[in-house]
Amino acid sequence: MLDLPPLQQERIVCSITAAIKYQVPANILLAIAEKEGGKPWMINVNKNGSYDIGPMQFNSVYLRDLRKHGISPVHVAAKGCYPYDLAAWRLRRHLLYDTGDLWARAANYHSQTVQYNLIYQTDLIKKGEKWAHWLECNLPFVALAVSK
Repeated sequence: MLDLPPLQQERIVCSITAAIKYQVPANILLAIAEKEGGKPWMINVNKNGSYDIGPMQFNSVYLRDLRKHGISPVHVAAKGCYPYDLAAWRLRRHLLYDTGDLWARAANYHSQTVQYNLIYQTDLIKKGEKWAHWLECNLPFVALAVSK
């Protein structure tokens, strides 16, 4: 593995693996993972009373849907790759079923409210471009799963 701190290794390896598994652009999932900046077991309370959980900062609003599949907050908050799989699954649904361009649909991971989506999207594009370049330089075989 590349010489990276353990938390970053987990984020990168798990994001790439999940992106391939769920057929979403690896650079976009890596950008979301970086942007969300979560850590295992992390919980952040939002102004609206909802909360974000775990490494991919899954919002509690989405937990209702996940419970139907037997997925609990513990699964979302845990260490390891499962939270990244859940995020890739969710991102795939946004990319397939939401409207707008690629980056607007990807930014729906954060919010479908236009003003918040646009703010998130602007930074997501920058991070996505950075990760696309990183993948091309460090893992060219994964660069095939990159969207620009």
